[in-house]
Amino acid sequence: MQIGSYNALHSLNTLDRAHKTNANTLQRISDGSKHSSAAFGSAAYAIVQRTYANIGAVSQSNQNTQNASAMLATASGGVSNTVESLTNLRETILHAANGTNGPSDLATLQKSIDQTIHSIDDTVDSATFNGKRLLDGDKNVMVAGSDSYKNVPLGNLSAEGLGLRDDQGRSTVNVSNPSSIADALDKVDRALGRALDQATTIGAAQQGLSYRSANYTTMEEGLQGQASVMDSTDIAKGSVDLRNAQTQEQLALFATKMNNHNRGAVLALLR
Repeated sequence: MQIGSYNALHSLNTLDRAHKTNANTLQRISDGSKHSSAAFGSAAYAIVQRTYANIGAVSQSNQNTQNASAMLATASGGVSNTVESLTNLRETILHAANGTNGPSDLATLQKSIDQTIHSIDDTVDSATFNGKRLLDGDKNVMVAGSDSYKNVPLGNLSAEGLGLRDDQGRSTVNVSNPSSIADALDKVDRALGRALDQATTIGAAQQGLSYRSANYTTMEEGLQGQASVMDSTDIAKGSVDLRNAQTQEQLALFATKMNNHNRGAVLALLR
């Protein structure tokens, strides 16, 4: 004869369900997440995790874009200094072209030209970002995003790269005699054109990166809002659910104790 076996099993099952509900509700409140694991709904959990993965990708893409913008700002400053040096160099050459200059005047102007060319290399040496020299050779700065990759070309704006020095480090801009002044002016004009082209390229890239960063910020905010709606626990509702679950667990525990007590009383009468 089984005494109260059905009631005992029912009470234990009720207690087990109440305990699990209590534990799950408490976990949702502590984690702040409705789907902290696949046990809380595998399909919803997968959707939420994909959303969080997208948030991470967009956030990193935005960081990459901002880092690239900072790098290009450094390069842009170097290019601006180079353009200024080349502009000064051109003015000095035009000064040398004045027929009133004597040999000593031309020698003084040549010395000024050599110093300006040296300052162009100084600019290249100082245009660095995170230990990387930006303007000393043809290279691409790659910006990785969640949706695409963008390459920003950076040219060689050293004095040699601009044609103002030969491969032995000697100046190719010579104004010591009138016959070489036209060639010197032509070299500097070509160098200035290259530097201005580089400035335009960097400026366009900076503008594009600014737009991309703004788009990534908007995307991240949208995904965060979506994730919050899907996954964030309503703390107020969760607190009410927790109290209800705790009450149900206490009632189930009381019912189990009463069932055990009744079984004991019946057994005592049968002895």
